[in-house]
Amino acid sequence: MPEFPELLATSRFYLELHLADSVDAIDAYFMECKGFKTSQEIIEICEVTPQMWGKDGKSRGRMIRTKIPGNISYTNLTLRRGLTVSMTVWNWLEAIQEGSWAVQRRDGSLTLYDQGAQAQVRFEFKRAWPVSYSISDVSVSSGDLEIEELEVAVEELKRVKVV
Repeated sequence: MPEFPELLATSRFYLELHLADSVDAIDAYFMECKGFKTSQEIIEICEVTPQMWGKDGKSRGRMIRTKIPGNISYTNLTLRRGLTVSMTVWNWLEAIQEGSWAVQRRDGSLTLYDQGAQAQVRFEFKRAWPVSYSISDVSVSSGDLEIEELEVAVEELKRVKVV
């Protein structure tokens, strides 16, 4: 019987952040992550060949265009979760703002789980640091959950095999 790939629901995942001096295996759990995009620039090279071309075969110098891969770029990740009492994310942002960004860049991963809570897909990012932080507007009359949002710059993002 052929095995079909499982389609993963978006409701089961968490993001693992590994931060300096942490005593916890996982520093933060997030309920939403946007920005998983990588792209590669295209470098176009134009060359003129001595090849004869045209109906009369007398035209010289045919132009050939070749496209080759250039620099790879990654979009920032935007992470959202319910506001917690944990200061870990805020302290990380504050350390960056105080000028220690070079030593505060961190690696991390996002793991997607199937409906049986088994890890199925894993993305790893390298040298991440917080760019911006916000929480939703606070209202005592609302019963809504306060949302914390963190935008993180990443220097590398790749999908890795789940082991």
